[in-house]
Amino acid sequence: MRISTVLSISKVAASILLRYYNWSVSKVHDEWFADEEKVRRSVGLLEKPVVEYPNARELTCGICFETYPFDRIHTAACGHPFCSSCWAGYISTAINDGPGCLMLRCPDPSCGAVVGQDMINVLASDEDKEKYSRYFIRSYIEDNRKCTEEAHRPVDCGTVAKWILKNSAESENMNWILANSKPCPKCKRPIEKNQGCMHITCTPPCKFEFCWLCLGAWSDHGERTGGFYACNRYETAKQEGVYDEAEKRREMAKNSLERYTHYYERWATNQSSRQKALADLQQMQTVHLEKLSDIQCQPESQLKFITEAWLQIVECRRVLKWTYAYGYYLSEHEHAKRLFFEYLQGEAEAGLERLHQCAEKELQVYLNAEGPSKDFNEFRTKLAGLTSVTRNYFENLVRALENGLSDVDSHGACSRTTSSKSLGGGSSKGRGGRGKGTTSKSSSSSRNIDDSSHWSCEHCTFANVKSATICQICHKRR
Repeated sequence: MRISTVLSISKVAASILLRYYNWSVSKVHDEWFADEEKVRRSVGLLEKPVVEYPNARELTCGICFETYPFDRIHTAACGHPFCSSCWAGYISTAINDGPGCLMLRCPDPSCGAVVGQDMINVLASDEDKEKYSRYFIRSYIEDNRKCTEEAHRPVDCGTVAKWILKNSAESENMNWILANSKPCPKCKRPIEKNQGCMHITCTPPCKFEFCWLCLGAWSDHGERTGGFYACNRYETAKQEGVYDEAEKRREMAKNSLERYTHYYERWATNQSSRQKALADLQQMQTVHLEKLSDIQCQPESQLKFITEAWLQIVECRRVLKWTYAYGYYLSEHEHAKRLFFEYLQGEAEAGLERLHQCAEKELQVYLNAEGPSKDFNEFRTKLAGLTSVTRNYFENLVRALENGLSDVDSHGACSRTTSSKSLGGGSSKGRGGRGKGTTSKSSSSSRNIDDSSHWSCEHCTFANVKSATICQICHKRR
């Protein structure tokens, strides 16, 4: 690698720098030579370990606190020791959380040392290494596509460009004009009707007075033609088909505008919800976690499940936002694909709303408590469960859209593969999409009861205590 040679750093460090600076070689050079120390600090490339154990034969893992021989302990550049299995679990969780794993840091909460691909290759499973590589390659491709928009997976750059242009273009203004105005019969300027009666006066200098319905001169109207609020000339002409073409055009413009508004409002709403979630995440990390730790008498390291929930909410809001752009351009004629898309989108959106409400509102109870809450561990289980289920919903949604909803066959049915993956728990779910219109319960007998003390929800597969009749995660009845 050219950067590795020029900067006299390892290839792993060079790839980390490129990823951090969006694969811009010139940006890496400029920043590095301007202030190498600052870049190292920001990226997490340490020159020497923070802690060292030169003569140790055994070390204690910083996660499980078990003692291991030196050869079973691994460290990033910082030197903080963790055992192989804890590293593997930490890396696997990060990779399954999404592309953020490309800038993974040391598990020690106080440390910012970056974890490079060399450690991923040594400690991750084959499946996780493959996922990591996919994220790495996708990062390079997306950052070099000359796409100036934010991350927009699962929607391709072409669709995003069309959508952004549509949001800012005059086309929707023209649609609005066509749907809500008529041309003055004399000067042809578009006129908006802003009062109830049909008597319209064009703006100066024209000032022509005409009927809104039939566009005839108002001097030919009066009580005999239906008065100020009707026009029997128009009704007669309409029955004769005189106004059919103009009305069709106006009706089409109205329908087009209403359809666009439907998708745009939901796109914009999820964008604002994501911005709010980002602010809430920052507030949680800087203020609330410390407060919650004091109230509930739990170390902040045990409250990471809350941060993970908020990170998932932020990512899901981004994905959900772009699915509305996808839906807008999905052909109306592909009925089965549209039904299946709306099913997957609806399931994912419902899961996200449950997670967002739990993280936003239910958490407040524990933040406002005067002392430790007896049911805080139950809340932990619920929020962590919702985070996992929601992540799976969105992974399935993204996968389906990136594959062009190809699992919907030509007869309008979802393939068995898709049906088994359409819900949040992965490949063992056994529930079909709306495109098929049926629900498969073939595997319910094998997974209805996990053990003597729990039952597995058929909808989201969460393991509920035996005494519960409603799933704690998705609120479906047993």
